[in-house]
Amino acid sequence: MSEELVSETEEVFAGEYPEIAARYKAGEELTDEELDTIADVAISVVRSILSHFGAESSPIDEYEGDEGELILDITAPDLAVLIGRHGRTLESLQTLVSLLVSRKLGFRYPVAVDVEGYKSRRHDKVVSMAQNAANRAVSQGHSVNLPPMSAYERRLVHIALRDDDRVDTHSEGSDPERRVVIVLK
Repeated sequence: MSEELVSETEEVFAGEYPEIAARYKAGEELTDEELDTIADVAISVVRSILSHFGAESSPIDEYEGDEGELILDITAPDLAVLIGRHGRTLESLQTLVSLLVSRKLGFRYPVAVDVEGYKSRRHDKVVSMAQNAANRAVSQGHSVNLPPMSAYERRLVHIALRDDDRVDTHSEGSDPERRVVIVLK
């Protein structure tokens, strides 16, 4: 293989931002300008997808999450179709956006996509459900099975109850019917 072809192939896999990729992979803190570039890339990917729904001009709020991830919240009220049943479409959208952004950047930067704050509301609901189920398990004296959930939601339950000295949690079943079981200690 010629050196020129090898170089072109490496460029494709390096993404369009090799300097930012090198700094990020080296563990260096990125500048505000570099973070803005990452946000711009992520927003352009989301807008490209939204264009297929005629919603490319929808407002997109961007902010930093608790763990340093870039969160993009699409705030168009008529895009419930992007959430789907139990958030499954939103999970798929999240995966697609992450893959496209990673390919364009040349490295994986954590980007979360939300629609109308659905994930935030769902997070609060799952944590509340976990706490109520733990209280029910204690008061009734037996295990409580939660409904089937995504891996992310099951993780939220485990985290929400890990410091509760009264109960333990574990997951049972196989996807898409995998669920958390809350048992007394």
